[in-house]
Amino acid sequence: MGTLAINPGTFAGSSAGRLEASAAVASGNLHVDGDFSQVDDATIMLELRAGNMVAFDFLIQKYRKPIVHFMFRMVRNQAVAEELAQEVFLRVYRSRETYRAEARFSTWLYRIATNLGVNHARDTKQERAASTIYLDETDSETGTTPDLADATPGAESALLRRERMNAIRDVVQSLPDRQRMAVLMHKYEEMDYKQIGDVLKLSESATKSLLFRAYQTLREKLKDFI
Repeated sequence: MGTLAINPGTFAGSSAGRLEASAAVASGNLHVDGDFSQVDDATIMLELRAGNMVAFDFLIQKYRKPIVHFMFRMVRNQAVAEELAQEVFLRVYRSRETYRAEARFSTWLYRIATNLGVNHARDTKQERAASTIYLDETDSETGTTPDLADATPGAESALLRRERMNAIRDVVQSLPDRQRMAVLMHKYEEMDYKQIGDVLKLSESATKSLLFRAYQTLREKLKDFI
């Protein structure tokens, strides 16, 4: 059986293209030649579905670090974050046969990650109750602190900053699961309302309401630090 060579970007950006790609996969004729960086994620995932393991390697290289960071901000443990990220990609691979290029790949990926994060949080609730979740401490891989403006504060300002950070961590950790995940995606992943809604399976208006309640809670409980 012959293969259909796809120029980079042939199917990118159009629903018609995604349907065409789906049809090619169904017939076993999908094959991407060239640079995967020029091909949209949905088409790359369809390549994996067709048996191209190079496509899977590319997706891992592209999304591994962001997913590890996302999981780390939920669990605040590098080893656990690595394990959960590995499980995310394992589930991507296991789901390759049922994947449909109907939604943005990153949305589907973060939905898997979010579900795993929520399940892990519930399974380790007692352990977390005895520890602190550090949302604003220095990132283990980048060495940066997102909310820290002054890298060399004086002793007094450092103490105030530490108190504020501890308060933020405790309050965010206490948010309901969906609110906590929405804040993480909005604050750290810089996702817009529609993207967050797609991950959480909420309408855009419901997502706005969810984040409004979350930030309202943060402002109320952190009013002494704002």
